[in-house]
Amino acid sequence: MKPIVCYVTGRESLREASTDSLLAKIRGAIAAGVDWVQIRERDMTARALLEFTKAAVAEASGKTRVIVNDRLDVALAAGAAGVHLRGDSVPASVVVRWLTETGAPPEFLVGVSCHSREDTVKAEAAGANYVFFGPVFDTPAKRKFGEPQGLARLGDVCRSVAIPVIAIGGIDESNAAGCLRAGAAGIAAIRMFQERTEAELRAVIAKLHNAAPGESNSG
Repeated sequence: MKPIVCYVTGRESLREASTDSLLAKIRGAIAAGVDWVQIRERDMTARALLEFTKAAVAEASGKTRVIVNDRLDVALAAGAAGVHLRGDSVPASVVVRWLTETGAPPEFLVGVSCHSREDTVKAEAAGANYVFFGPVFDTPAKRKFGEPQGLARLGDVCRSVAIPVIAIGGIDESNAAGCLRAGAAGIAAIRMFQERTEAELRAVIAKLHNAAPGESNSG
């Protein structure tokens, strides 16, 4: 399977921090071939987040999976493809059990942010479909989670679970292939998508999707 390329949104870092500007970035990323868009806009009200997510899902038109950070209610109401849980979110086991009991679509994804091998193993046992692991490299947005994990630790985590591990934290076109060679099923980033033109992104994403066999591990 081709590597997963995920754009994690960060409206606050845009030159014009508006929802219109962010939606334009999402539109460009989708056109460039991104596989997932994770909407990570923590300052939005539930109502605003719902309307924005609906707009993003409409832009995706089934070509790209839209995943909502933390808000399961918004993800389901907007018709998103999944929810991504933080360390302080409702436990993945509770979310997975509730989705099963309520008859949610079986393809609905539950992802978890992890910062250690132990966290990743627990997420898999809880029924998560995938995890984000990082920060792999140094990045201002992830410094609160400690020192960069590095490629060796990423590789160890990837070998420890069967579910896809998505590398995050300081990922750009210069080091993304290294993450795939370490065993990651894909990469996730904010700045790489928000600081590139659509044409530049198209080239980067195409290169990642065409990674040679052995450079990625779908889990």
